[in-house]
Amino acid sequence: MNPRLPAEWEAQDGVLMAWPHEGTDWGYMLDDVRPVYVEIIRQISRFERVLLTAPHAAEAADSLAAAGVDMARVSILEAPSNDTWARDFGPITVIFNNMPVLLDFGFNGWGLKFPADQDNLITRRLKEQGVLGPNLKTIGLIMEGGSIESDGLGTILTTAACLLSPNRNPQLDRSEIEQAMASLLGARRVLWLNHGFLAGDDTDSHIDTLARICPDNVIVYTACDDPRDEHFQELKLMEEEMRAFRAPDGSPYRLVPLPWPKARFDEQARRLPATYANFLVINGGVLVPTYRDREKDDLALEVIGQAFPGRETIPIDCLPLLEQHGSLHCVTMQLPQGVLS
Repeated sequence: MNPRLPAEWEAQDGVLMAWPHEGTDWGYMLDDVRPVYVEIIRQISRFERVLLTAPHAAEAADSLAAAGVDMARVSILEAPSNDTWARDFGPITVIFNNMPVLLDFGFNGWGLKFPADQDNLITRRLKEQGVLGPNLKTIGLIMEGGSIESDGLGTILTTAACLLSPNRNPQLDRSEIEQAMASLLGARRVLWLNHGFLAGDDTDSHIDTLARICPDNVIVYTACDDPRDEHFQELKLMEEEMRAFRAPDGSPYRLVPLPWPKARFDEQARRLPATYANFLVINGGVLVPTYRDREKDDLALEVIGQAFPGRETIPIDCLPLLEQHGSLHCVTMQLPQGVLS
């Protein structure tokens, strides 16, 4: 019996997040960013539970309760953190013998770029506090949740820039990483993208900023329609790579482009990695990042809504999240059914 990495659209117990605090990179802009976290938590808690880590539980609880969040759906556990990117330090859950098994991969700050000593311990601390199910395995590999996409049927979509980064698993070549994904995640095949990037991205091209697998052999992807833009050529090459991919049944994927949001820059005029691909699928809904670009935001909601029919499509203003080079999917990690005790 091989493990199976579920698709994000399968049934979930909840979503893991971490509260922004003074000790994170958000420290200088907490008043701007905390409302984004509050709104994400408020919307998720309409459908399922939220497991939130915070260094001071009462502070987070007060902010959430004041915003009308259903606190019966939120569990806050006290734990220190370097930052709040739960997608990448949270557990990756596989199904083995019909039971969820949480894989606690190493997290080294996206290839030793940022401190991650506290973040790397969060999954273990949650297990010790009794909120996660009984099956937890510590894995001696570096792997972030944002670097892999699964269709739930044994296909893993990823990028070479991230998984082959010399500061992650330098002892492994491409075939050895594929073997690791086969044994740990049940990958029957790995689809590698060698092109595609976003300026300002710290992750070495996480797949969840570029292309997402959706039900019925659909891939929605970041596409640039401006030939003068620095991303145009690379994203066009990425699209051509995906045209050569085949779904498990041998048919081509149906490729659906996402709109290209208006360029955003920080105070030092450095470009920020705005992308609509960074959406989160939950029970009954899809949370879609928006960037105060009405035309493109509305189009993104329409495209993603069509990819997930029957789910409520919920916009979340994520412009403040761009200031630290991430977006909605990056700050969340879904916990499949059976994970929460």
